Amino acid sequence: MSGAGRPLIVCDCDEVLLHMVAPFRDWLAESESVSFTMRSSNFSDAMRWSASGEPVEPAEIWRLLRAFFETQMHRQTPIAGAVEAMRELAERAEVVVLTNLIDAHRALRQAQLGRHGIAARVYTNQGPKGPALQAIIAEYQPSHTIFIDDLPQHHQSARETVGTLTALHLCGEPTLAPHIDCAHKAGHADARIDSWAEALPWLLAELDRRSLPLEKTA
Repeated sequence: MSGAGRPLIVCDCDEVLLHMVAPFRDWLAESESVSFTMRSSNFSDAMRWSASGEPVEPAEIWRLLRAFFETQMHRQTPIAGAVEAMRELAERAEVVVLTNLIDAHRALRQAQLGRHGIAARVYTNQGPKGPALQAIIAEYQPSHTIFIDDLPQHHQSARETVGTLTALHLCGEPTLAPHIDCAHKAGHADARIDSWAEALPWLLAELDRRSLPLEKTA
C-alpha cells in the first residue's frame, strides 16, 4: 500500500502535462505527408493525406500514433506551468500519472517526464480510465482523490466507476481545447480550467478544503 491516508492526485499527461497535438502535427507534415487540422472533437477527421485531401484510414492513424510515441516523444514540451504545479502538488499529495499508452511505452513516458522534471509514477491504460483509476485508488488508499484529464469520456468513466472523487477537466493545448466537450457542463467534472496558472490555485484550495475536517478533529 502506497501513501495511505494522504490525498492522491491522478493526472493525465498529453495535453495536460505535455503538448502532444502540436508536435504530432508538425511531425506528420514534415515526415509523413499528412496534414493535421482540428475541425471538431473528431481526432481522426483531423488527419488527411496532404496530396489528396482524403482522410487517413483508422489503421494508418494507429500506426502513426504508435510511431510518434516510439520515436518522437522528444518533440513534446511541457504545458506552461505544469512542471511547477506538479512539484508543488507533490508536497501536499501523492501524485501519479495515468496515461493512455500501450504498456510497452510506460518506460518511455516515465523517462520523458523525468527529463522535464516531473518525478511521478506512471500507469498506462487503454480505453476508458475509470477501471484503471479505481485500481490505483485501491492501491494507494488515499484520504481523497483528485482526477485531472483533458477528455470528457475519461471523466465520465471516472465518475461512473469511482463515484466519490474530485475531477478537474483541463486541456492545456489551445488548438484543441475549443473542440473538446466540457465534462463540467456534462456533470462529470467539478470544474473546467484550461491553464495551470488558474488550475493550481483551484487544486490547492481543494486540498485545503478536504483537509479541514481532519484539522477540526485533531
